[in-house]
Amino acid sequence: MAASAPAGSSGTAVRHRFRAWMLEGLADMAKHHPGPHATPQGVVRGQRWWRVMCLTGVDYFSTLGYQPGIAALAAGLLSPVATVVLVVVTLAGALPVYRRVAEESPHGQGSIAMLERLLTFWKGKLFVLTLLGFAATDFLITITLSAADAATHLVENPHVSTVLQHRQLVITLVLIALLGAVFLKGFLEAIGVAVVLVALYLGLNAVVVVVGLWHVITAAQVIPDWSQALTAEHGNVLAMIGVALLVFPKLALGLSGFETGVAVMPHIEGDPSDTEERPVGRIRGAKKLLTTAAVIMSVFLIITSFVTTLLIPKEAFQPGGSANGRALAYLAHEYLGSAFGTVYDVSTIAILWFAGASAMAGLLNLMPQYLPRYGMAPHWARAVRPMVLVFTLIAFLVTWLFDANVDAQGGAYATGVLVLISSAAIAVTIAARRAREHGWWLGFALIALVFVYTTIANIIERPDGVKIGACFITGIILLSFLSRLARSFELRVTSVVLDDIAQRFIRDIAQRKIRFIANEPDQRDIAEYRDKLQQIRTDNDIPTSEDFIFVEVTVGDPSEFESELQVRGEVLHNRYRVLCLESPAVSNALAALLLHVRDATGHRPHIYFEWTEGNPFAQFLRFFLFGQGEVAPVTREVLREAEPDRARRPHVHVG
Repeated sequence: MAASAPAGSSGTAVRHRFRAWMLEGLADMAKHHPGPHATPQGVVRGQRWWRVMCLTGVDYFSTLGYQPGIAALAAGLLSPVATVVLVVVTLAGALPVYRRVAEESPHGQGSIAMLERLLTFWKGKLFVLTLLGFAATDFLITITLSAADAATHLVENPHVSTVLQHRQLVITLVLIALLGAVFLKGFLEAIGVAVVLVALYLGLNAVVVVVGLWHVITAAQVIPDWSQALTAEHGNVLAMIGVALLVFPKLALGLSGFETGVAVMPHIEGDPSDTEERPVGRIRGAKKLLTTAAVIMSVFLIITSFVTTLLIPKEAFQPGGSANGRALAYLAHEYLGSAFGTVYDVSTIAILWFAGASAMAGLLNLMPQYLPRYGMAPHWARAVRPMVLVFTLIAFLVTWLFDANVDAQGGAYATGVLVLISSAAIAVTIAARRAREHGWWLGFALIALVFVYTTIANIIERPDGVKIGACFITGIILLSFLSRLARSFELRVTSVVLDDIAQRFIRDIAQRKIRFIANEPDQRDIAEYRDKLQQIRTDNDIPTSEDFIFVEVTVGDPSEFESELQVRGEVLHNRYRVLCLESPAVSNALAALLLHVRDATGHRPHIYFEWTEGNPFAQFLRFFLFGQGEVAPVTREVLREAEPDRARRPHVHVG
C-alpha cells in the first residue's frame, strides 16, 4: 500500500510553484545585464526594432484618437497650423534629443541616468526620485487615461451606448485588469499584441485619411471657405504663426511616447558583435525606432488636423459634442458608414486600452533600475510579475480617485510628459557641452528652452498636473525611505574581493584564533595603533601573545546601498597589519568581511570594538544617512540577520 503524502504537502508545493512563477526572470529588467533575450555569451538578441516600435507606438500612435480634437478645441480654424508647429518641435526638437539619449543611455534608464551622474550622495538620490515621480505620473496616467478614453469610445458607440451608459468606471477597471493580465502572461506576448493593434489601427486611419482628403478635394468650397475664415479671424500669416506658438503647450500630449521609446531599449535586437558596454546595434535600432515613429506620427497629425478641421462642424468638437475626443471616429461613421465606423471604434478602443502597455513596459524597465539599487524597494521589485501587480493596483486607485475622467487626468499626463522631455533636453545639452560639441550643445540648449517654456506654460494653465505629480513624488520618496529603513540591516554587499596581501593576512591568521580590531582611521601614526591595541587587550583581558589584524572602513557614498567590497591589505610602521575597506556603510562592510573570512577559512572570526559615545537615536540617524554611527551593535544586528544560526555566527566583542 502506497504511503500517503504528508498533510499540507500539496499546499506547500503549490505555494512554491506560485512563488517561483511570480519571481521568474528576477532582475531581467533591473540590472545592466543582457536580460531575457540574451545568449549565454551575454549578447542581446531581443526583438526587431520595428516590433518594439509597435510596443511604444500603442501609446504614441493612439493619440490620433484624441489629438485632432484637442488641436481643434485649442486653436479652432488654426488647428492645422498649430499642428505643424507641433510637428516641427517633434522632428527638430524631441527627436534629436532622444536620439542622443539613446546613445548616452542604451540600457533603458533614459535621460534620468544622464542626470544622475551630475549629482552625488543624497542630493543625487532625491533628484532621481523626483524625476522618477514625474515618470511614474507620466506612465501610470498613461495607463489610466488611455483605458478611460477607450471606455469613453466604447460607451459613446451608438450601438451600445444605451446598454453601457454610466458604466465607464467599471469598464475602465476591467480594461486595466486585462492589461495587467497580458504582462503577467509574458513580455513577448505584449509585443505580439502591440504589432497586430498598431498595424490594424494605422491601416484603418489611412483609409479614413484618404477618404477625408477626397471629400476635402472634391467639395469645391471647403478649402476656400476655410482660408477666408482663417484670414478674417487672424489677419496675416505672422499673426497665425504667433497664435499657433501660443497654443502649442495645449497640444503637448502629441509628444508622448519618446521616453518609453528609450526605456524599452534593452529589448531591441542588437548586432552579433554587441556587448552591454557597447551595444552599437541596439543604439542604431533605437534611433530607427524613434525616427520612424516620429515621421509616421507627424504625417498623420498634419493630415488628420487638416481634414477634421475642414469637415467637422465647430460645435461637434465641444464637450458633449459627437466629435469631442473622437474626431476621426466621427469621420469614419460619417463618410464610411456605421459598419466601418464600428470597426474603427473597436480598433481605437483596443489601441487606447493597450496604450498602457508601453507605459507598463517603461515602468517595468525604469523603476527596477534605480529603487532596488538604492535599497528603496524590496528584493522582489526586480521581478516583473510582482511589479505588474503593484502598478495595476496603483492604476486601479488612480482610476477610482479620478472616476475614470479623461479630462481630469489630462493635466497630470501632460505635466509628466513635458517634465521628462525637458529633463532629457537639459541632459543632452550638458552631455554635448562636456564633449565640446559647440554646435550641438547650442542647438540642444535652444530646444531645452522651448520645452522648459512649454512645461511652465502648461503648469500655469493646468496646475492640477503638477499637484498630482507632487503626490506621486511624495509617495515614492516616502515609500522609498521606509523601504531603505526596513532594509538597513541587510548585508548589502554583492561580493567580497581581497587583494593578494589581504589574502595572505587571512591565510596566516587562520592557523590561530582569528581576531580583528575595528579601527576608525585617524592619523594612522604608530601611536594610534599601539594605543588601540593596548586598549582592546585591557578591555577584553586578552594576553599579549594573541595576534590581531586591524580593519578600517572608509565610507564612500553613503547614499548607495549595494556595492562590491574591495579589501586591500597594508603593513603600517613595519608591524601592524591593516585591512582597508571602502563601503557605503561601516557596519555592513565589517559583517560582510567576517562572513567571507568564516567561509574561506572554516573558522568563526572574532572582532573587537569600543563603544561609541553619543545619543543612540542620533547614532542610528548617522548610520542611516551617513553609514557610520554606533558601529558595534549594528554590526552584530547585520550578522544576526545574515546568519540565523548562532553556532556559525562570527563573534562580536565590545569593551
